[in-house]
Amino acid sequence: MPSNTELVEQLSPELDKAQRRQLMALGHSLNPVLMVGNRGYSENLIENFNAQILAHELIKVKVHDLDEMDDIAAKIHEATGAQLAQKIGKMLLFYKAHPENPKIVLK
Repeated sequence: MPSNTELVEQLSPELDKAQRRQLMALGHSLNPVLMVGNRGYSENLIENFNAQILAHELIKVKVHDLDEMDDIAAKIHEATGAQLAQKIGKMLLFYKAHPENPKIVLK
């Protein structure tokens, strides 16, 4: 099992360290918009994730099962192309720029 830092670096190949720090600062005050419970990963989760990431660009996902956290983060990244900016506690912070009108400007 990779460390938090290794997982974040693996699942955010398009972001450098400074950009991840910028996103972590922006995400600090955010509340989670998605909760992953007992059912874990599903197509419904991905549909909701895509809608939220398109609307906000930066979102928190709360995963209740710590044992599945890395797997869920990897599956979300693979299915959506979103970059994992942070993994802390039960929270995953994902970023994906809006395709036409990005709100967050990375350094």
